Amino acid sequence: MDTQERTGGTSEDFRSLVDLVARGGLFVLTGAGLSTDSGIPDYRGQDGVRRVMPMQYAEFVATSAARQRYWARSYLGWQRFSAARPNAGHAAVTSLQRAGWIEALVTQNVDGLHTEAAASDVIELHGGLGWVVCLACRERTDRMHHQARLDAANPGFTAYLDGAVADGSRVSSQIRPDGDIVLADEVVSDFRLVTCQSCGSDRLKPDVVFFGESVPKERVERCLAALERSRAVLVLGSSLAVMSGFRFVRRAAALGLPVGIVTRGMTRGDEQATIKIDAPLTPTLSRLVEVLEGAPRR
Repeated sequence: MDTQERTGGTSEDFRSLVDLVARGGLFVLTGAGLSTDSGIPDYRGQDGVRRVMPMQYAEFVATSAARQRYWARSYLGWQRFSAARPNAGHAAVTSLQRAGWIEALVTQNVDGLHTEAAASDVIELHGGLGWVVCLACRERTDRMHHQARLDAANPGFTAYLDGAVADGSRVSSQIRPDGDIVLADEVVSDFRLVTCQSCGSDRLKPDVVFFGESVPKERVERCLAALERSRAVLVLGSSLAVMSGFRFVRRAAALGLPVGIVTRGMTRGDEQATIKIDAPLTPTLSRLVEVLEGAPRR
């Protein structure tokens, strides 16, 4: 694939994208770039360099202090993360699904915005922040219920989010892709954890796959089975930097399936891409839906 095909954005590239989608049977994989227009930032810039480093799974499970740090940040971050709404890019994906172009919809995002945008049968590869699981007894609870319990245990703590710290040195109100914010240690130390209502453990974790944690085997197998039934792969808004998503592009290449990628900047899967478009996601997807309206199935 030559340089122009890799960097994309030309009218020829877009026509190739339309042709790819119009074949139907798409395995769609979405990433953080699809949710940036909803106010949720992604992990990396267009240069591919990671801007934030989420807490690692090994660190989270190691100590109560680490869990206290995580939940203090996530508790405040949830106030704004949960307020995010689907954007026109999510709506475009739902339109493609309803029109019958999509065989499987897999997302690496944990924000639940595909489901809120009325997409169906969404496979959340990394889980969703809307649920909390106890690592000791596996009890699973709704995040809103968990937030209410944290509210009761930490009266007045949201003042940090509301700008009570004038110099900005102790709190950043900018949410991060995994739903937390930056807090200084002296703020974290004031936060009180709650324990599992079934077993009393403080090993409560969002029901998402942390960095350093493996995607459940049965979920991977479900995705691979869907990929085997598909005619092409379309990656939207992902740098494919982590193997959990990149494995599907590698598998598609091994099967001889065409791969389309639409995102800003370079990706780990550029060598496997049949077509690569480096362009803003939301307007590109909206235009794609417009062009495909009334297009015959092939």
